[in-house]
Amino acid sequence: MREIKHHVDFCVVGGGMAGVCAALSAARHGVKVALMQDRPVLGGNASSEIRMWICGARGKNNRETGILEELVLENLYRNNPPNYHIWDSVLYEKVKENENIFLLLNCSCLDAEMEGNVIKSVTGWQTTTQTKHQIFAKYFADCSGDSILAPLTNAEYRVGRESRDEFGESIQPESPDRKTMGHSILLQIRETNTKSTFIPPKFAYKFDEDDLQYRNHQIGSNFWWIELGGEDDTIYDTESIRDELLKIAFGVWDHMKNHGNHGVDNYVLDWIGFLPGKRESRRYVGDYIMTQNDIEKEGRFHDIVAYGGWSMDDHPPGGFRHKGKPTTHHPAPSPYGIPYRVLYSKNIENLFFAGRNISVTHAALSSTRVMGTCSVLGQAVGTAASICIKNNLTPRGIYESKIKELQKLLMFDDCYLPFMKREVTPLAKEAVLDEKYENIRNGYDRPIEDEDNGVYLNLGESIEFSYDQYVKTKGLRIVFDSNLNRKNHNMPCYYPLEIADFHVPKTLVKEFIVTADTPEGTKVVHKEENNYQRLVFLEFNETVKSISITLVSTWGEERAHIFSIDVL
Repeated sequence: MREIKHHVDFCVVGGGMAGVCAALSAARHGVKVALMQDRPVLGGNASSEIRMWICGARGKNNRETGILEELVLENLYRNNPPNYHIWDSVLYEKVKENENIFLLLNCSCLDAEMEGNVIKSVTGWQTTTQTKHQIFAKYFADCSGDSILAPLTNAEYRVGRESRDEFGESIQPESPDRKTMGHSILLQIRETNTKSTFIPPKFAYKFDEDDLQYRNHQIGSNFWWIELGGEDDTIYDTESIRDELLKIAFGVWDHMKNHGNHGVDNYVLDWIGFLPGKRESRRYVGDYIMTQNDIEKEGRFHDIVAYGGWSMDDHPPGGFRHKGKPTTHHPAPSPYGIPYRVLYSKNIENLFFAGRNISVTHAALSSTRVMGTCSVLGQAVGTAASICIKNNLTPRGIYESKIKELQKLLMFDDCYLPFMKREVTPLAKEAVLDEKYENIRNGYDRPIEDEDNGVYLNLGESIEFSYDQYVKTKGLRIVFDSNLNRKNHNMPCYYPLEIADFHVPKTLVKEFIVTADTPEGTKVVHKEENNYQRLVFLEFNETVKSISITLVSTWGEERAHIFSIDVL
């Protein structure tokens, strides 16, 4: 069998949303990255293999931005009508087009070489090429969900539910156990113009209406409640859990289609997953363990690098077999801060982690596990790794001496950090600006509570930054309005004949022109005719006395809305 050795700065194990965002963030900051994924596609629970929608912080204007928003907006632009395989290609393209990322698909991590408490390399087996790949790196991030590097490196980790008394968490059981939330298999249905029949496989279970009384088995459900495994081992028992889930899933569709009136006469079973989507298994132990109490107090940490806002959505370990509601939504504030100290190992010197395996209790995990939150955690880890490499620091060293730099970089890359204000660039601060446009340099890139923090402009209107003398600029950083309260964020869970509202947000600016007053005269330094992104960086090296942006058109709104312009 062939064995190949690779040398990079940063190795990310796991190509779900957390791993993709970690790899892209580090690579864009100049880091050589290897991304090892054990599946043929990226995206994890959000991929075409599992098809769970990306949930995140609830509430007005709390949608996650940064790399996740870039990926979602790319998908809204390219993928209409929505198709999960196109979404797979969006993630694949973003990773593959970055020259700093070496991507290994179909490659399962199976070994780690240690030197004391430092990881020297990890080895993966690539099934398609029958090749072992050994990745040597300075830093590693486990974004695998199941924390594969924990048993391979002896990193400290936890499994299951803590006792109520250990951290004083009211939603935990009285005694600790190894029970978790389970796996789900999803199914998708598609509307047609004619009635159709469905013949279930012989292994499908039979259900009556009483069996499904607490489960939403109507058009519009994504069937997340087809869940099992929390009373088993969610790693070692995955295959047998899958077998039972398939019996339930086919049985549920058989009931909907053939027993009673569920409004699905013209619907067909379009897709069913054979790869279970996981919620919980191993959780690493970091320098801090975040708890239910931290969430309820809004997570006002001094080292915030990400945020959550999903409820503490605690599924009973029995899953589908639980006689009662399939989950309990314990309230959580939105947003709440997540500290950097939960993203690196307590006892392995060069190990980061991001996703559903971070250093939290079971109670806190019930909120932090959703993919919108996991994505911003991944971006935080990738950015932190870039600072480590630049300064030859351990992950803990970032907390000790560079946490403010990390927060500054994340906010500059359009990651929202609650309770914090972004530092505006010096050239934006120094410019003479009409007072009616002051909000675009106030350090906030989204509405917060009752403050809009943006500027509305008529199409054709211009914003000008002017200076008393010529200054050198490298370009602009612009944040447009992508409507953080839009409803069309997710891929659909069912397919009616016509799918509405899956398109580029109408609020986004589509066309704009940037002009500059240079020693050679006034000239156009950038003309954009097809923008569909929220965060836009424009690169141009010019000496200017003034620089202005004229907003020409949007994707549908009569006026343009813009949050920030920074002169670089």
